[in-house]
Amino acid sequence: MDLLRSEPMQLVQLIIPAESAHRSISYLGDLGLFQFKDLNSEKSPFQRTYATQIKRCGEMARKLRFFKEQMMKAGLLPSARSVISDDFDLDNLEVKLGELEAELIEMNANHEKLQHSYNELIEYKLVVQKAGEFFHSAQNSAAAKQREDEAQQRGEGSIDSPLLLEQEMVTDPSKQVRLGFVSGIIPREKSLAFERILFRATRGNVFLKQSVVEDPVTDPASGEKAEKNVFVVFYSGERVRNKIVKICEAFGANRYPFAEDLGKQFQIISEVSGRLEELKTTIDFGLVHQSNLLRTIAHHFEQWSHLVKKEISIYHTLNMLSIDVTRKCLVAEGWCPVFSTNKIQNVLQRATVDSNSQIGTIFHVLQTKESPPTYFHTNKFTSAFQEIVDAYGIAKYQEANPGVFTIITFPFLFAVMFGDWGHGICLLLATSYFIIREKKFSSQKLGDITEMIFGGRYVIMMMALFSIYTGLLYNEFFSVPFELFGPSAYGCRDPSCGDASTAGLVKVRATYPFGVDPTWHGTRSELPFLNSMKMKMSILIGVAQMNLGIILSYFNAKFYGNELNIRLFGYLSLLIVVKWCTGSQADLYHVMIYMFLSPTDDLGENQLFFGQKFLQILLLLAALVSVPWMLFPKPFLLKKQHDERHRGQSYALLENSLEDSDETELHHGSGSHEEFQFSEVFVHQLIHTIEFVLGAVSNTASYLRLWALSLAHSELSSVFYDKVLLLAWGFNNIIILIIGLIVFICATVGVLLVMETLSAFLHALRLHWVEFQGKFYEGEGYKFQPFSFTSLDTEDE
Repeated sequence: MDLLRSEPMQLVQLIIPAESAHRSISYLGDLGLFQFKDLNSEKSPFQRTYATQIKRCGEMARKLRFFKEQMMKAGLLPSARSVISDDFDLDNLEVKLGELEAELIEMNANHEKLQHSYNELIEYKLVVQKAGEFFHSAQNSAAAKQREDEAQQRGEGSIDSPLLLEQEMVTDPSKQVRLGFVSGIIPREKSLAFERILFRATRGNVFLKQSVVEDPVTDPASGEKAEKNVFVVFYSGERVRNKIVKICEAFGANRYPFAEDLGKQFQIISEVSGRLEELKTTIDFGLVHQSNLLRTIAHHFEQWSHLVKKEISIYHTLNMLSIDVTRKCLVAEGWCPVFSTNKIQNVLQRATVDSNSQIGTIFHVLQTKESPPTYFHTNKFTSAFQEIVDAYGIAKYQEANPGVFTIITFPFLFAVMFGDWGHGICLLLATSYFIIREKKFSSQKLGDITEMIFGGRYVIMMMALFSIYTGLLYNEFFSVPFELFGPSAYGCRDPSCGDASTAGLVKVRATYPFGVDPTWHGTRSELPFLNSMKMKMSILIGVAQMNLGIILSYFNAKFYGNELNIRLFGYLSLLIVVKWCTGSQADLYHVMIYMFLSPTDDLGENQLFFGQKFLQILLLLAALVSVPWMLFPKPFLLKKQHDERHRGQSYALLENSLEDSDETELHHGSGSHEEFQFSEVFVHQLIHTIEFVLGAVSNTASYLRLWALSLAHSELSSVFYDKVLLLAWGFNNIIILIIGLIVFICATVGVLLVMETLSAFLHALRLHWVEFQGKFYEGEGYKFQPFSFTSLDTEDE
């Protein structure tokens, strides 16, 4: 069983010639079975040998990020068909990336200038058109007024003829007041404030005319679409004009020149339209050229990105090596599995040949007392279960791994709480979707929740399969029983008990072959029967799993007195099994209570087998002896080992001893001759004794959550079925039935398939971490993290 113990590890020293160092590290990264130690931990990143190369690769990575941003803006994605190959020179790539970056930057700059000019001309054309309408309307109004005045003068010239001074002012152009104007375009949301500020700044000595632009206009400065108004401000005097110009700048209003002459207006519009067509053609051509360039980049992007990431990781690893200048070589140290020795030597030899080096790499196994990293060889099925264990703590080197048993026990405990084969089928269908399409999902970037579900797809599959099994045992399909394995063993004593909720059932045929008899669902005796069955089953499961933990504690040489579980609750489990097999009516509560209160009293009708009273007394004495046995021997044994070590009589015993190293280190250090603190060790052992005596009861009681959550799940399912679906069906109305069906589906999915799944998952997690793994598992190791290129493409820079 490869998962029960971690892979044997060895500390290795590599002496690599300088000319083959880069290729050797690259080949080791491809292999992914060597974890390097940092031999330059005292140096900062800037003091290391290959800091310049890392900076150079970082600059190339920055250019690649720039290319990716440009591709995202253009709606392009890196080509998934790009073949990732290492046959590309890094120097040539650096030159290539530099040229492409310069070309793209120049294209972007030209595009921005052209687009800015294009947007300005669009606004200019709008201003000319709208302002021309202002002046054309004003001229028509003035001409009409003049014709009206002339008509009045001809009809009433003797009475209403103007004064000589007024006639002179009208006919003499030199004495007429000329008004200037400023035209432009302004965002619509600022137009009202713009008008108020103009009025206040000029004391009302301006006339503002605005016209709404129907369609949004692209602003030349920001490049964003905005609702705008064209305005013309009439003024008198240069000082007023300066104020208007400053106010326009403050409000972000773009000013454009305008000619009063109608012919010039048409000429300007014609010139602007021609210029817009030219700019549009130029911009479109530039975008096509940029798109073609970005498509070329996208085709090679994955290959370039992989190469740059690979080079960065190689140089980071080379910075962890020690350089021997005299021998022109690099010295590396690290951990690797023993089985990978030949593979590592082969790739190092291949690197030597490919580098045309005259000297090969020296592979030397070092002897050390340092604790090796933990490495379990997992696959896509077992990795998720191993992650459940690793979330509690990484196993120490060669420590018994709970992950092997978690593959079965975790989904089984979940299913005990979730048992319903209808709900189990729903879970199985959901996780089958992820399993069938796992190749597609594994190559996509998923959301946090979706990625979590996809990573645990095989855990959910096992949970679903076990839920179907326990659901068949409970005989529950969305809380409805079925006679799947034959007819019920019970029938009515007389015709009056035809109602399922009426007592009077008798056994009329052989026992129902598998699971709970369907007749027990819906009878008066259902709740006590299922309560008793599930409660006793929870105790049996809990005792079995904790005793498995106790057995595994012997593999880890961790003796904490867990035998109390075997003696006391193992005896209770024996009584439960005997009662089920014999059909006895003995009261197990009475047996267990009076086992402690009156161990010598006669059992009477509660006796289940011969010699039960003697066995109870024997177990009670053994339990009483276990407490001082846990408390006293260990401190004295530790003191004896301490004394013998300093006399030099038991070095071998201490090297091979797997007793608690934390307690041993509590009262002596390596090579020191400190006095043994017996009181501290005794208090420490007293705390352990109290903890595990109480844990013998509390941990077993904790497994009753299996019983509680199983009943809760069954009752919730029954409520949704009876009070929603059947109630809606009873109205004999299609609309009410559809509404009831929708509510039933939503309640089933939201509460039973989501919330209850999460609840049962967390409770199963707690039972594994605390009640099971706490018996033998320390989880104080550290994970084997080899240098590998497999995860480069999924890492974010």
